[in-house]
Amino acid sequence: MAYVKPDEWDAHYAGGGRFRELGDTERRLLAEHVPAPTGGLALDIGCGLGELARHLAGSGYRVDAVDWSEVALTRARQADATGVTFRRLDIERDDLGQLPRSAYALITARLCWPFVRDRTRVLNRLRERLRPDGALCVITPVADAVPEDRRDIALDEEEIGLLRAGWASAARYDADGLALLVLRGPSPGAPAYAGEGRPRPHALTGAGVVVTDVAGRVLLGWSVRGVWELPGGKNEADEDFAAAAVRELAEETSLRADPAGARVRAVLMDSVHGVPRVTAAVHVASFTGVPVVTEPRLVHRWEWHEVDDLPRLGRPLFTPSAHVLDTMWPGVLAGLPPVHRYPVTAG
Repeated sequence: MAYVKPDEWDAHYAGGGRFRELGDTERRLLAEHVPAPTGGLALDIGCGLGELARHLAGSGYRVDAVDWSEVALTRARQADATGVTFRRLDIERDDLGQLPRSAYALITARLCWPFVRDRTRVLNRLRERLRPDGALCVITPVADAVPEDRRDIALDEEEIGLLRAGWASAARYDADGLALLVLRGPSPGAPAYAGEGRPRPHALTGAGVVVTDVAGRVLLGWSVRGVWELPGGKNEADEDFAAAAVRELAEETSLRADPAGARVRAVLMDSVHGVPRVTAAVHVASFTGVPVVTEPRLVHRWEWHEVDDLPRLGRPLFTPSAHVLDTMWPGVLAGLPPVHRYPVTAG
């Protein structure tokens, strides 16, 4: 996916860059499916030059439009924008408590969702800003409809499925090659867990790594198997759990940590297809680097998640990862499969 730094966006707009103009089909679908209620408030994220925000205002909404590029916002303010308030806000890194409203009838994200790294976490925060009868509208290019060298600006069907998960209504419409999604009624449902295929017939030992950042968020990978999982893997010969955890962390995410600072919190034992499985729950709170997908055959991407969001991921958690997370934050996850847990005394 396309992760772009703020100064790169500024350079894009300063050089006269813009994005696909709002089309007639988009305007018609918005009018049909998210018409402005009386006194309706809208939040347009990644507003860019403000074209969609101005259209929503002309349709009857009062609009808060946010973007992380001050250059784009300066140009947006120069146009006639009655009914629109522009402000700089990074929806992924800034506190959404800075928004001027606590709830919106409509939240829109046009042509910007592929550029969000921690999509699941950001989506959960946006859900919290919707009125009970509100809608989230995402307009995005689709991977199958763009050239292969432009796939990073689009969502594939798996990503669209993730976006639509956990809503009472998740309608999809075609807008001249763009997918226009109207999502209503956050409904995450009960947590789900998933296993893996039958392993080779031998005992399995390894480590699951709970990596937390300075904000207390935990790192999860969206696996090619269709589950969320922690970094981690099997021990190598003569390798202890802490060393295995740090090695696997570096191999899978490029994050570097000192084995001496890795803390084994518990040893967990269950079985898979009759084969005993032993997993060490290892906590790493000090590291260097940023998460990078180094093994795309195993993991699509890494995301930082709020702990309170773990029960509402919308897709299953890998069962050993769920057990490790429950060791760190007992009670956050409900309905876990059985496991034998042996806490490790600190020191």
